[in-house]
This record gives sequence, structure tokens and C-alpha cells, in this order.
Amino acid sequence: MTTASHLSEFPELGFYTLPGHTENPADILSEVRQAEALGLGSAWISERFDVKEVAALAGAAGAVTNKLFIGSGATNINSRHPMLTATMATTLHRLTQGRFALGVARGVGIRYDLMGMEKMTNAHLAEFAGLMRQLWQGERVSHNGKLGHFPYLHMSKWMNEDIPLMFVGFGPKSLKFAGSLFDGVILHTFLSDDALKRAVAHVREGAEAAGRDPYSVKVWSVMATACDADEATYLKYIVARMATYLQAPHYGELLVNTNGWDLAVLERFRADEVVSAMPGGIDSVATIDQLKHIRTLLPESWLPAAVGSPKVCAQRFQDQFNAGADGVIIHASTPSEFAPVLDAYRVIRDTARFADRTNRPC
Repeated sequence: MTTASHLSEFPELGFYTLPGHTENPADILSEVRQAEALGLGSAWISERFDVKEVAALAGAAGAVTNKLFIGSGATNINSRHPMLTATMATTLHRLTQGRFALGVARGVGIRYDLMGMEKMTNAHLAEFAGLMRQLWQGERVSHNGKLGHFPYLHMSKWMNEDIPLMFVGFGPKSLKFAGSLFDGVILHTFLSDDALKRAVAHVREGAEAAGRDPYSVKVWSVMATACDADEATYLKYIVARMATYLQAPHYGELLVNTNGWDLAVLERFRADEVVSAMPGGIDSVATIDQLKHIRTLLPESWLPAAVGSPKVCAQRFQDQFNAGADGVIIHASTPSEFAPVLDAYRVIRDTARFADRTNRPC
């Protein structure tokens, strides 16, 4: 089964549904319906180990939409047996009539430690990508490598699935690797425009070194968006999100280094008595007063986002394309909140640039 062609007004725009922490996964139903009606091309689901299991959510999202591409953005490659992940992808692909993309990530090291799971490397990811593509083509596979020992894997001989395989990450080495192997790349929230340019260059370099067309690998920027937001909303959507990333050991360092920021600022942030005493992820547990304090710990330049009027936010989307991104995934806000931005974006959109695009993200 090949992927059907689905076209919306803005195939170059996607959004993260259920952004960050949620206790109400059913909200995805109204969010994806609204996003499709607004003309977005794709919806992405970032998996969390609470009430954000990606297969259940993707199935629900696919069942209530007709054109919107649904993607995992991301799931880990070793939290399921490879056969389960392959089956999840083919089931969702056919359930949605070709509107599913499998986005995977290496995962956060400290979580692997806590869960007693092996840390993933590029070698694991390369083996995983190869396995998925073989299984999706109905091949019989015997595998013994970094990913594990699998004497016999086979789905069905009639399989012929054209499922986009996306990589979610942002380190320079990871991006060059992703460009050599994956169909598309989803970057990280809060990359500066300069960091975005470098990230795109890394992906293109990796693709070219592997003998691939460097522009065949689509690179998606992720833009935290708070349109006409009051202070409390800004703190929750922008400050809390960034602070949560910075909390994570090694993860925060990678984000800071990718942007070329000062690690001493990160150290002071983590040493702060409010931050160090936080009993969980900041975006899940911090109060507004705590977020006001945390805001004072972060330089303005550490919060690159789309904030302000619809016109200002739309220009920030355009900035991402100017920096080399092939697509923009809207984060933090819900469709009803970012709808005014789309009206402003329509005015400045480069229609010729996206004339041949469909909702397929790569």
C-alpha cells in the first residue's frame, strides 16, 4: 500500500497536539478536528509515560480526520518490541489510508536509567530503521545486532507500506546521521534562527555524504507559540516548557551547546533553590509564582519563540523558512489559540514555494 496524496491549505505547517503535560487525552479529538478545518497539514504526538501513549492517540486522531497526517513525534525505539512498533505503524498507516508517519527518537538517558532500559545509540537507530523498512515490505528477517537477537521476524508477504520514517533530535552528530538515513527530521523547540540554520546544514551534509539528495530529507522546525497571550499563559507555554527541558541532565546541556549559549547560566538555573527543589517536571508541577521567579533566571535570548500579535507570530513562522526549514510545527498552543496567526500567515505565505507540497511530511 502506498501513501495516498492528501492536501490541505498549509501542508508546510503542523502542530503538536496535547502539548506538554495533559490529564485529558480526549482533548486530542477536538484539537485535530480544528487543525484540519484550519488547513494544517499534520498533527504530531509527543509520547509521555502517563496518558499520552502514541498508538492509542494516533488511532483516535486518525479516526476523526480525513486529510491531516498523524505522526509520532516521537516514540522511543526500544519501549516496544520491533514487531510491535512495525505493526503499530502499518495498522495506523492503513487505518488512516496512508496518513501516518513514524517519528522516533533516541530518548532521554536519565529516563532509561530509571526504567532499567539500555541507552540507544545511532547504531541502534540504524538497525531499527532497516528492520522497519524490511518488515514494511513484507520481507522475512533474521537479525542479530545492537538492537537485539531476533531469529525470525515477518509480518506478511502482501505488505508494501510506504510509511515516512522521521528522526526527532537536534545534536550535530545526530542530525548528520539522520540526514544519511531518515526521510525527515523534526528539530527541537527553542532553537535560535542561527542554530536552525546550522541544524539544516548538518542534515543536508549527512544526506549528501551518504549519496542522497540533500533536499530530499525534509527538516521541520518546532516553534513554541503564544499569540496575544497574557502573563500566566506565557509563563506556562514558554517559560515552563523551556525550564523543563533545562532540568534534564545532559539534555539541557545539549540544548544550550546547540544554541551556543553559556553553560554557566544553566548551572545557576539548576542551582537555584526553587528549581532544585521542584518535585517533578516544571511544566507539570510549578505554580505561577514559581514560574515568575524562574522567568528571571532565563535570558531573553534563551526563549526564541513566536510571541505577540498574530502578525508578529506569523513572521516568526516565516523566519523559520528563511533559515532553511522545510516545515514548521507549532508547539505549546492549541488550534483555537493559534488560529489568528494562520490568518496573518496567509498574507505573507510564499505560495509558489509550497505549490507542489502535500500533507506528507517528507
